[in-house]
Amino acid sequence: MAKGPVVAIDGPAGAGKSTVARAVAQRLGCMYLDSGAMYRAIALAALRSGVVLDDAAELERLAAGADVTLREGQGGGSRVLLGGEDVTEAVRSPQVEEAVPRVSGVPGVRAVLIAAQRRLAEAGGVVMDGRDIGRVVLPQADCKVYLTADLEVRVRRRYLQLRERGRDADLEEVGRELARRDRWDRDQMVQAPDATEIDTTHLGVEQTVERILALCPGGARRAGN
Repeated sequence: MAKGPVVAIDGPAGAGKSTVARAVAQRLGCMYLDSGAMYRAIALAALRSGVVLDDAAELERLAAGADVTLREGQGGGSRVLLGGEDVTEAVRSPQVEEAVPRVSGVPGVRAVLIAAQRRLAEAGGVVMDGRDIGRVVLPQADCKVYLTADLEVRVRRRYLQLRERGRDADLEEVGRELARRDRWDRDQMVQAPDATEIDTTHLGVEQTVERILALCPGGARRAGN
């Protein structure tokens, strides 16, 4: 018996997916799973081993042999393990962030990690965020949401997020990076047809969380708490 709903939250960078997904998971009593962290773990493994990021076959072999998983951390966060090593902080480095789009674009890598993500969600009681979660990874999810926001707002959010992590971010550079990610997403990411789109441009985190809870099985009774 599933111990809770399976919730899929998709959307472009800076739409607030991670912050909102963690909050939704806490309110539902579910585990939060950051699918993007798994791709960052493979990117980290590639950088450590010297794999050429343009070598799709080698990246696929690396992913197939890597032991990458997620576990629940304190405060509702998601910890990522690579070969048993907690690399949650390491996968947030600028070098890894730069490598991730090239790694995640490899079909073989995606196939390996999608299978792993599905296994993590099998028991239910999870909130997973990322790209193509509702359409590809968890097409049978109980609740599917697609978060979006104006680019200017997303750039500002991403900039503040990086500064909070102690990164010396430049607002213009963040804008260029998100615009580049948007171009990549247009080719790689398609909103699930049965997902509810929520524009967070003028919504705070709590407002967004409340809207998602209202869509989730059992979530309505937790709204407003």
